[in-house]
Amino acid sequence: MGKVSFFFAGGGTGGHIYPALAVVEQILQHQPDAGIHFFHSTRAVDEHILGKIKFARTALPAIGLSAHPVKFLRFLSTFRRSYLLAKKVIAESPNPLVIGAGGFVAAPVCLAGRRLGVPVVLLNVDISPGRANKLAARWADEIFVQFEESGKYFRRSRAAINVVGCPLRSAFIHPHPEAAIKDLGLDPDKKVLLITGASSGSQSINEAVCRLLDQLAEFADSWQIVHLTGLDNYETVLNWYKGARIAHKVAAYYEGMPDLFAAADLVIGRSGAVSVAEYAAAGVPSICMPYPHHKDMHQYRNAGKLVEVGAAIVVDDVPDVQDRTEWLWEELQTLMKDDLTRQEMSEACKLVAKPNAAEQIAARLLQLSDA
Repeated sequence: MGKVSFFFAGGGTGGHIYPALAVVEQILQHQPDAGIHFFHSTRAVDEHILGKIKFARTALPAIGLSAHPVKFLRFLSTFRRSYLLAKKVIAESPNPLVIGAGGFVAAPVCLAGRRLGVPVVLLNVDISPGRANKLAARWADEIFVQFEESGKYFRRSRAAINVVGCPLRSAFIHPHPEAAIKDLGLDPDKKVLLITGASSGSQSINEAVCRLLDQLAEFADSWQIVHLTGLDNYETVLNWYKGARIAHKVAAYYEGMPDLFAAADLVIGRSGAVSVAEYAAAGVPSICMPYPHHKDMHQYRNAGKLVEVGAAIVVDDVPDVQDRTEWLWEELQTLMKDDLTRQEMSEACKLVAKPNAAEQIAARLLQLSDA
């Protein structure tokens, strides 16, 4: 059949890009000459992640759907422009296949694929799909989901539903924790508390943890902190840590997350679909603070999958910072003192981890490309 062109469409957050990159990694393991092209948004996070890759890519002007009349008209305009641009690029490529990875840039690319008569598949890692995937599902042939419950949201789609898990980079299967310890200058004899708000960071998690630095001093002999702040909050958080008595490393972002998760003894973070899959694959106990402003509260439901098996605890990201901080401290200090409970939580991660999802998805895409 010749060279196949795989068009991945997604962006706006790391959660829409990293799963796609994990699948690309596996495709290239089996078909090194495959053509890879990313359609992504114009947001800074997309450029930050994809700016380092060698694959062809195209930024699309698409924006999110809004009920506001002016914004809705702009949505229609940018959707059409994105659709026409994607259709032109796809039509000029040999043996194309479209993979929607979520976010508002995915839908116009999936429509372009459908109009061109090429295979269209979706990656849906959240327990409930976002607006873009709900829209794109009508043009999909197959949909890969992390959670079985997700299938009910696609009942109107003619697409086949495959429950495979969340695709993660192969480094999560074979991590090197000692590499992260060395790279970050950590003490190999101290336990690691990892704070992360995922690719964009979390101001509310940052603030709650920073307000606990005086209390955390009681763990200074046996623990150290790695705090990933997000690109916009680095300077603010760094100032909070001035004079902190517990050893710490503050960074805006860290590339080697598989190694860092493997080095961590406890993590505080959001519970996006990719995050919970990474916690489970790494076997790291977690205190999940779900993002509270999604209408469908899907981060609570994602975290619930870890809580059900005893791998995580949920602390609500409540508006009052004092309440949020006190609640976090109550759970945090208990877990930091209890090695046995953390070990049990780590073992429980194995009950929900699906580290081979990327390989399964790539194998199916290669089948479709040969059809």
